[in-house]
Amino acid sequence: MGSTARSRRRSRTSGVGVTAGLSAAILLTGCVGASPAATSLPSSTASSASSSTPSSTPSSSASAAVTERPAAPEGELPGGTQTALRATVEQTMADYGVPGAAVGVWVPGKGTWTSAAGTADIEHGIAVEPGMQWPLRSITKSYTVTLVLHLADQGVISLDDTIDEYVEGVTDGDRITLRDLAGMTSGNADYTNEDFVEAFAEDPERIFTLEDLNGFMLGKPAQFAPGTAKVYTNANTNLLGAVVEQVTGQPFDAVLQERILEPLGQADTQYIVDASAWDTAHPVGYAPTEDGPDPQDANMSVFGPAGSMVSTLDDGRVWAETLATGALLDASPQAERLVGAPLDAGPPYDLYALGIGETGGWWGHNGEGFGFTAALFHQPDTGASIVVFMNLSNEASGAHPADQLFRRLAAVIESGAKP
Repeated sequence: MGSTARSRRRSRTSGVGVTAGLSAAILLTGCVGASPAATSLPSSTASSASSSTPSSTPSSSASAAVTERPAAPEGELPGGTQTALRATVEQTMADYGVPGAAVGVWVPGKGTWTSAAGTADIEHGIAVEPGMQWPLRSITKSYTVTLVLHLADQGVISLDDTIDEYVEGVTDGDRITLRDLAGMTSGNADYTNEDFVEAFAEDPERIFTLEDLNGFMLGKPAQFAPGTAKVYTNANTNLLGAVVEQVTGQPFDAVLQERILEPLGQADTQYIVDASAWDTAHPVGYAPTEDGPDPQDANMSVFGPAGSMVSTLDDGRVWAETLATGALLDASPQAERLVGAPLDAGPPYDLYALGIGETGGWWGHNGEGFGFTAALFHQPDTGASIVVFMNLSNEASGAHPADQLFRRLAAVIESGAKP
């Protein structure tokens, strides 16, 4: 294997073992539970969780959307800042027993700092390398919703269309709008039910199609009436993926490539459902056990448009800025995108809008599942961006290690920015 960590397709997780933990592992793609000890950002930048509009809103140009790849800030961050950032990474990895991490911090006018720390593959003693690809997990949702907003911007669809116009068999489909799906207010059932678990247990290496994933939730009882609560599920985003395919007449990955990845020059970002085809250097994902970190299954098809993308640090930087500023959208759809509220169940954001979350004035997304956590955020006031990838999920306390590290790094940057 040399210096690369390749995916390993494991069949050891089967039968009762799958039933016991698979649904939780899939649901973690959205980081369903807020961290019990979430690090709060400084009050000077934190927005009110009870407000439907953020205190710090990314600006949107009234002109046509920009599709150029944003450049990284020149130079390196000051030595003292680098020291503080490095110590924060080391401490967070130790706090949560994370084997390896890739981290980047970019601050316009001050410089750049990136770090590859720890171990990518414990069994083979392979260190994390700067250019490795990492699973984005639920950050994929932000790409999927961006595609929907892009199509709405062009008049191909409307956010007020109901899902039954595109997918038959969704409970309350005549009342659930595309906006409900993007904002997690649909109330529909998730696909990680007994039927799905049984199918996975029968063949853990099965490549599930988007139609397969959506099929597991069709006709199932709703969790609540559309618009009456805000509960984060993968099924919401996968239904939007089906809309993208239907209205374009193309596979989801082809639309993603054409409308986002190519315009932004994200050559190191991919949508992958067959883990055996992931031949770029990447870490192994782990979950904690009493005997140490345990390698997790690599079936990426179980996530679909809700979580099947991979990327790198620099492409993550590009997406953090593009997502938060709405560079691929015109002003109106970006303004609609940023209207949100706190989740009733889901990741630890101050508020969640349309495929984007806000934490302490930073806009972006996080993700978790099958051995990995990720977080990428951009602060519009300063233009700073932070990207964190870690190869540990299912942390015993319920914490989201990558999101925790993002918060701690943001605090370092913000404290250094004060007079």
